[in-house]
Order: sequence, then structure tokens, then C-alpha cells
Amino acid sequence: MAFLVVIGILIIALVNGVIEVPTLLKQKQKKELWMFSILLLLAVGLGAAVTLHINLPNPFDTITAIYKPLNDYIFRLLQ
Repeated sequence: MAFLVVIGILIIALVNGVIEVPTLLKQKQKKELWMFSILLLLAVGLGAAVTLHINLPNPFDTITAIYKPLNDYIFRLLQ
């Protein structure tokens, strides 16, 4: 059943691409076309991963890992 949902996601993305890409090509908006393509690919990948119940990392964990040493340093300075 999950594969049918993934196929549905792909079909919707394909229809969206067929509608948007010719307009962007006509208007010669290359940067917007690249950004649209990257974001659409990212959205399709994330949608498929969620549908297939693949564990995705939480972005907040990455932010915490980056800023925790800075936070600890500042707290040590203020004590």
C-alpha cells in the first residue's frame, strides 16, 4: 500500500513539473528553475521516506549539537 502512495507522490510531482517547468523556461528564469527542481526533488524524497516509515533525523538535534559547546562556554564565562 505504501508503494502506491509513493507512486501517487511521484505522479503529483510529475504533473507539477510539467505545469511549472515550461513557464520557467519561457521566462528564461534559470535560477528559479534550478531552485524549483531542487526543492521538488527534496520534497518528493522526504515524502517518500515518510510514507515508507524511514527514520529521518530531527534537524533540532543537529542544531543542538552545533550550539551546545558554545552554550556551555558562555555559561562557564558567566559563572
